[in-house]
Amino acid sequence: MSDDSRPSRTEPRTELRTAAVIPAAGRGVRLGPGAPKALRALNGTPMLIHAVRALAASRAVSLVVVVAPSDGAPEVKSLLDAHALPDRTDFLVVPGGDSRQESVKLGLDALPPDYDIVLVHDAARPLVPVDTVDAVIQAVRDGAPAVVPALPLADTVKEVEPATVQGDPEPVLATPDRARLRAVQTPQGFDRRTLVRAHETVTDNVTDDASMVEQLGERVVVVPGHEEAFKVTRPLDLVLAEAVLARRRLNDGF
Repeated sequence: MSDDSRPSRTEPRTELRTAAVIPAAGRGVRLGPGAPKALRALNGTPMLIHAVRALAASRAVSLVVVVAPSDGAPEVKSLLDAHALPDRTDFLVVPGGDSRQESVKLGLDALPPDYDIVLVHDAARPLVPVDTVDAVIQAVRDGAPAVVPALPLADTVKEVEPATVQGDPEPVLATPDRARLRAVQTPQGFDRRTLVRAHETVTDNVTDDASMVEQLGERVVVVPGHEEAFKVTRPLDLVLAEAVLARRRLNDGF
């Protein structure tokens, strides 16, 4: 892995090039004390490594930028060096900021100029299948300025008036039409210029990058997500992720 933010490539450009940014600077408090969430072990390997491999599994992704905790970039660089990663993909580690939004912006700033499509992926979604990654990239190549993978909701959703005291009953205000709702996953894909403009323009604290593009008035489209692209945020999610990996090993014969 090179520390150079401009990976050396000499082949002529024949199509739009894709880079992925993985913000991994959060602490993951819902998983309890200890290492940052992205560095928690999953089947003996840090979740971050699983996430990096998941993005690099796409032949369209030629650069993965990992945004590390501000004081943990050397540790993350050593981590990537210590694990087998695809030779055809370049990897770069940069220090992150105080918020996810700031960390993604720092990852964007580190990209060489010859990348047209940017994926932003949660390190806490370590098991996203490559078909989902490829579907997001293809939708951007087909002209969508922003693309999110998403799943229909299985549960009925209620809009409530939040309780002022934790644990108090909350009055229901409305029941949205479930057929119009989707649970959004990552990687989210963007035309690079659109995402850069969003980060330069939107100052609100948002939960995902697609929301920033929405605030620009740009079109955001949904492609089918995958049930294995769930976010690992609680201890029970780790159990489910281990089960998915065990099934993959059984199916793949190793």
